[in-house]
Amino acid sequence: MLDLTGKNALVTGIANNRSIAWGIAQQLHKAGANIGVTYLPDEKGKMEKKVKDLVEPLSPSLFLPCNVQDDEQVKSTFDTIKDKWGSIDILIHCLAFAKKDDLTGGFSETSREGFSLALEISAYSLALLAGAAKPLMSEGGSIVTLTYLGGVRAIPNYNVMGVAKAALESSVRYLAAELGEQNIRVNAISAGPIRTLASSAVGGILDMIHHVEQVAPLKRTVTQLEVGNAAAFLCSDLASGITGQVLYVDAGYEITGM
Repeated sequence: MLDLTGKNALVTGIANNRSIAWGIAQQLHKAGANIGVTYLPDEKGKMEKKVKDLVEPLSPSLFLPCNVQDDEQVKSTFDTIKDKWGSIDILIHCLAFAKKDDLTGGFSETSREGFSLALEISAYSLALLAGAAKPLMSEGGSIVTLTYLGGVRAIPNYNVMGVAKAALESSVRYLAAELGEQNIRVNAISAGPIRTLASSAVGGILDMIHHVEQVAPLKRTVTQLEVGNAAAFLCSDLASGITGQVLYVDAGYEITGM
């Protein structure tokens, strides 16, 4: 039976009730994990309040600001985890961003700044957080990130985010190879298109969702909770022999040819 009782799980990337990270947090909590949540701070504190109100039913024992573009804030986050928890068992990485202008039109029109920004937040942040979590996973652990089919295939308008997801998936393999000796497993979930705050920036996202509903073997797309179930599995002892992998949770769309 899937049981995460006694496990400390840090979830990043919750923005609202449509976030895949929110679906994952709910299922980890349901499996018995002790939840910690980070949010992206802003000057007016709107995100803090929104996320705090949303996650209240999960009774998170940690609720921390963490901007992955700020090394000091990342350090402070994991210093607090060390002080309050002592160790961490699960790290959920649900962080991705690209400028909206770079998610329409031609990939060759991507700005230099936009390319660097997308790769930093969407791919480098996994290595950054894994490095910070590594000393706190002395008894082993599980790191799970989110990717998308656009990292291995050309998807209209996905553009620089596809390149970022390709880098993210490669990072999963390199981190799995590095951390395996410490019994830390690193995997990715490639979720089908879901209407989220992040995906809304991709041109034609509704067309992508409708296409999946027509073509995928299950004739539908997937839900946040279905992705959450897969994440809970990967974080559990049931997946103790799985690392460095990309698990597709997309109603079977990835296997189709046309």
